[in-house]
Amino acid sequence: MNCKVEKSKISGHITCPANKSYSHRAIFLASLAGNNSKIDNVLFSADTIATIEACRNFGAEIEESNTTIIVKKPIKTDKIVPKIDAKNSGTTIRIASGIASLFTKEITLTGDSSLQKRPMQPLLDALESIGAKCSSTNGMPPIKITGRILGGNVSIPGNFSSQFISALLICSPLTEKGINLVIEENLVSKPYLDATIATMRNFGVTVQTLIPYKKYNIAPQVYKPSTFTVPIDFSSLALLLSASVLNGENVIIHGKMGNLPQGDEVFMDILEQLGVKVSIKDEQITVQSPEKLNGGRFDLSNSPDLLPPLAILALKTTNPIEIINVKHARLKETDRISILARELVKIGIRVQEKEDGLILESPKESKGATLNSENDHRLFMAFCIAGMYVGNCIVTDHESVAVSYPDFINEMNKLGAKILVQ
Repeated sequence: MNCKVEKSKISGHITCPANKSYSHRAIFLASLAGNNSKIDNVLFSADTIATIEACRNFGAEIEESNTTIIVKKPIKTDKIVPKIDAKNSGTTIRIASGIASLFTKEITLTGDSSLQKRPMQPLLDALESIGAKCSSTNGMPPIKITGRILGGNVSIPGNFSSQFISALLICSPLTEKGINLVIEENLVSKPYLDATIATMRNFGVTVQTLIPYKKYNIAPQVYKPSTFTVPIDFSSLALLLSASVLNGENVIIHGKMGNLPQGDEVFMDILEQLGVKVSIKDEQITVQSPEKLNGGRFDLSNSPDLLPPLAILALKTTNPIEIINVKHARLKETDRISILARELVKIGIRVQEKEDGLILESPKESKGATLNSENDHRLFMAFCIAGMYVGNCIVTDHESVAVSYPDFINEMNKLGAKILVQ
């Protein structure tokens, strides 16, 4: 279904959702630890529900209550596992593939039509090098994995996705030998690897860093029961901040940031460079935006999810916004670079598409249009925010927000947005 988006001004209070990446990691690790491990402030979205169901299929006993889950009993690696359906979640299928390699019986993992276009071969090659048997459809889901991996020396390219490395790290302490991991090429999305290591530490496993983002050693260990509180999601916060910059009148965003690493936190520095004043006080975030933003050149190699909320800010800049080193954004739920280039030009933004990014210039005259989000949750939200600035827009595929921010439309409308599901 589509949404009609009219020119809007927003004001009032809104709470930032919990972090999707940390919710995924904590659910998997709590499921490996079991014994009443508890996760507070979980994001319940389509992606994280896919992870919960994957862990249940692996044998974990999980109880849900409001924004909390408790894992009563852990994953059982001697279990016969039904097919794992990761839906639209790349994080789910990649980390679940690592866990599947700890089982001795064949496990099939698949997902929706979008997920079946996302690469898996580098991870499958790495798992095979330490004892797994893997098959796939041209290196993409559906895949079949038979373990059990023994551990040892393994190398994997880092320039496709940090999720591959996270998958190896999470399964490595449960191998007989542990793993000596070498990351080839330049690692993208480095903070997500830091997030994995921090969450593993919370559940009692130590990762020895030999060379940051290049070499790691993980000895055989056991995940220990723990409690983990998920912080706010800076990827979602970036969208809320963009909405406030473009359309806000005294918007106050609430959320407990915590001290866990998140690469998308850099968005607040980006806004400052663009001329926006960002204030944080008592877990409340506000912005003061000038009538026109500065523009600038931004390297998003470590924070590819910032591509949509940053790109739409070109609606009100005096100079171009140039986004570089984000080629891996082409391997997300969609090719976000090409879709942003194709769609933003419809509302008047002048766009130059590069292999690894975009150059965007403010419209001479903005105009309403139909914006096709290609069922990508972050593009849908970004296009709605742009539509609130431009007016008279149709944005496709509103169901996609269930992936990361199920209440996005309702919460925006409570602030004064005019987003109507048709």
